Amino acid sequence: MRSLVVAVSVCGMVSAAQAADLSDLPILRGGLTEGLNNSRVIWDGYYAGVQGGYGSSDENFNGSTKNMTAAVLANTLIESQMQVSSWNPNLGKQSSRASGFGAFVGYNSQWDDVVLGVEASYLHGKYGGMASSSRTLVSTAALSDGNFHAVTSTQSSQISITDMATIRGRAGYAMGCFLPYAFFGLALGNADIGQSVTVQDRVSTTFLGTYTPLAPLSANNLQHNHLIYGYSAGLGVDVNLVGGLFARAEYEYVRFTSTVDTSINTVRAGLGYKF
Repeated sequence: MRSLVVAVSVCGMVSAAQAADLSDLPILRGGLTEGLNNSRVIWDGYYAGVQGGYGSSDENFNGSTKNMTAAVLANTLIESQMQVSSWNPNLGKQSSRASGFGAFVGYNSQWDDVVLGVEASYLHGKYGGMASSSRTLVSTAALSDGNFHAVTSTQSSQISITDMATIRGRAGYAMGCFLPYAFFGLALGNADIGQSVTVQDRVSTTFLGTYTPLAPLSANNLQHNHLIYGYSAGLGVDVNLVGGLFARAEYEYVRFTSTVDTSINTVRAGLGYKF
């Protein structure tokens, strides 16, 4: 009996010594999920991806032909006395819908759950529109040449944006596998922009009499692959799928302050990989 007690005591001491030499595994502390599997997504690093989008393009053509009209009528009687270039042709606003596709690349720097980064985004599509109008005014009194004038001003304006890119700063907050973010930055675009103006002057010796047309004055200006610029802002969310693979949903507002004031709103979906 005494020998059995001694043997049990020795085994107990040996087991205690072996347990003391084991590493402090989380499973021994009751933290299996927390210690053996870290589910926190790391967003720090470089990434790249592809994207597709759909959106609206809104153009304000009012005032886009004023400078051209003034240049066409420089040093003319009807410009100095009837201020034709100051007439409101009421070209108005236009809106259209289009889809696009492109890519993005960027870099994230993460501090705890705060993620800051810089990103370049590109979208190829066909955004833009055109507008035209014609307006006629008749002088109610003879001008300095002794004639009454009936002037018709016909104008058109158009813009087509095929490529746009944004360089923007991002700020996000990591929430598990979700990274909601906001961004703001510079927008660049490649556009074809055109305006045309034709002014037809007719003269009569009496008010509302028989008007004789003079030679029309006209000009056209078409700029191909013209660089336009503006700003970009929006919101989005990246969702980690597996490993470095993530999906993206985003809304972006872009405004170009060119000859034709243009705003583009797009919603986008993308797929990226963080290296």
